[in-house]
Amino acid sequence: MVNPARKVNIVKKRTKPFVRVQSDRFKRVSASWRRPVGIDSATRRRFKGTRPHPKIGYGSNAKTRFLLPNGFRKFTIRNRKDLEGLVMLNRTYAAEIAHNVGAKKRVQLLERAKQLNVKVINADARVRSVEN
Repeated sequence: MVNPARKVNIVKKRTKPFVRVQSDRFKRVSASWRRPVGIDSATRRRFKGTRPHPKIGYGSNAKTRFLLPNGFRKFTIRNRKDLEGLVMLNRTYAAEIAHNVGAKKRVQLLERAKQLNVKVINADARVRSVEN
């Protein structure tokens, strides 16, 4: 089993979504964030007591950005050549087999990943233990 090169604690500065202004008042206004643009908007003018805006300060640490909870970064593979590229990076990146790869090719990729000691995140997807 492959372990990540180093396990770093992932700190998220904010996990709650930023909510659109007045989305709680009207059903027609969805909660997905839109920047307030009104000329008198207290939220746009960032008055005290209004909703927080997405800002650069909420960004993740560059060392832990895109890290999965298991300590690896994700890399999507579609064919054998993509998998071969992970040989030297098998302790940094974990392979994820693309959704449009069929079951037959998927089995071949899993066998090769085992030989190369590459971790596959979705190894049990679309692979039957007993063929019909």
